[in-house]
Amino acid sequence: MIRLFAFWAGTFNDHSVTEAMGRQAAVIAHEWWFFFAVCTTVFIITMLFLARALMKRRTVEDVPLATGPAVLDPRRERTLTIAVSSAMGVTVVTLFVLLFVSISTGASIRHFNSKNAVTIQVMGHQWWWHVIYQNTAASETLQTANEIHIPVGKPVVILTSSNDVIHSFWVPNITGKRDLIPGYSTALWIQADKPGRFRGQCAEFCGHQHAHMAFYIVAQEQNDFDAWERAQINPAVTPAPGSLQEKGMQKFMAGPCVMCHTIRGTDAGGAVGPDLTHVASRSTIAAGTLDFNHENLLKWVRNSQDIKPGNKMPAMQITDDDLNAIVAYLESLK
Repeated sequence: MIRLFAFWAGTFNDHSVTEAMGRQAAVIAHEWWFFFAVCTTVFIITMLFLARALMKRRTVEDVPLATGPAVLDPRRERTLTIAVSSAMGVTVVTLFVLLFVSISTGASIRHFNSKNAVTIQVMGHQWWWHVIYQNTAASETLQTANEIHIPVGKPVVILTSSNDVIHSFWVPNITGKRDLIPGYSTALWIQADKPGRFRGQCAEFCGHQHAHMAFYIVAQEQNDFDAWERAQINPAVTPAPGSLQEKGMQKFMAGPCVMCHTIRGTDAGGAVGPDLTHVASRSTIAAGTLDFNHENLLKWVRNSQDIKPGNKMPAMQITDDDLNAIVAYLESLK
């Protein structure tokens, strides 16, 4: 509960989630504030009428005993009929206005495209995000996890899908929610108007670690984005001979890690878990569960089940020396 409140308040984000940083988020924010204003007005008016009725209520002593059939005052009856009819009319008009605004918002979000958009495929897993930057040249197609880098001011197409259960892609600062349904692929357009780091979250309950399935969108100026993309396309750096990192690489390749993870430029080609080619360039591990640092990486590699129970990574039976070597190798993958 504390973590969810902090997410809403902006503690885990560089910006408050109520601050729109993209075209879609701005349109949705305008709709939300309009709905808020209308609903607040309706609530206040209703409470005022309720207060008036309570103050004018009559006690039992004020009500005369009935000596015959009830007789209504025609003028009072007409007044009540007009009041009720007017209230119903205002209600119907208000609902249609809200419906029109909602449809207009949806149309504004959908009617957004570009011939030169960046295309990114995002696949939801229990409980992490697989991110693929498509390219016509296979050698320049790159994969990462839980961080989506995009250029500022340029339309981006997010192709969404799910590998297992229903997930929901949600970045409040950038765009609304989009469900990821197994067996179906959908697309949404996003655009960040300012550079920054914006937290996203799976917004559909997807299992035991649903609350720990976060990601970040990193909006960068075009030159910075191009530099990041070039660096990510490169294979992993080969450790220096005789170094602790080289020992860690040998232990990594000789263990079960290669069955689940890919490190381009090595023999590791697993596709079950995140691509680790440049894992040290990311700000978090375990889909936003922990900050990327030495101590957290040690804990995660030793026994990820202590941190994120139920995830697909088994506990590692490993000595301290081998653990330190593997962590040193992973920290070199920038």
